[in-house]
Amino acid sequence: MYRRPRYLPAGDEGLLVEFGNEIHPDTHNRVYGMAQAVEEAHIQGIEEIIPSYCSLLVVYDPLLISFGDLTDQLKGIEKNLSHLKIPEHRRVEIPTLYGGEFGPDLDFVATHHGLTPEEVIRIHSSQDYLVYMLGFTPGFAYLGGNLEKIATPRLKTPRVVVPAGSVGIAESQTGIYPIESPGGWQIIGRTPLKLFNPIQPPHFLLAAGDMVRFAPIHEKQYADLQSH
Repeated sequence: MYRRPRYLPAGDEGLLVEFGNEIHPDTHNRVYGMAQAVEEAHIQGIEEIIPSYCSLLVVYDPLLISFGDLTDQLKGIEKNLSHLKIPEHRRVEIPTLYGGEFGPDLDFVATHHGLTPEEVIRIHSSQDYLVYMLGFTPGFAYLGGNLEKIATPRLKTPRVVVPAGSVGIAESQTGIYPIESPGGWQIIGRTPLKLFNPIQPPHFLLAAGDMVRFAPIHEKQYADLQSH
């Protein structure tokens, strides 16, 4: 984490606020706090605020505010972050059916670590995960947590199709595929929840800064939740 953030241009309509160059909860908490504070400031000319692992991208209209003026206002907000009351992280439970056709890589993850599939499920569902960012596809959540016991490399050859709702592991991260898409993560389960709804707002179930907990369910529970 940098001692002081860096304010960098990102094209003609973007300003990037960098808080560090490593993935860490403390760094992301500063990103999350800054995003909340900037949103509440209602600065004229800002069109979008996009948090990521270590930085915050502020998209703005250069006809309404200059890069220099926006930088000055953001620096003023950042200096007062420690005095601002930042909202608590929203907590979201993700019901997940592990293994079988819904989690075709669960057995491999277990074997890779000398564990049973049941132990992998217990480890994966026994902790909270921080949503660092959304990306790759609309609503794809990159989740960080203490996954070292089951951290597993990506597939050597990505799948052409990964079903929507698939829960996967890639190294020390876990992620959820919101739509059917190609992907190379180790798929250990699937949720019946819809993470991306292009028709009705809110379009995304999860947002950067949320805390996620996976809850194991059975096939009947999956079918019941999917039908709602």
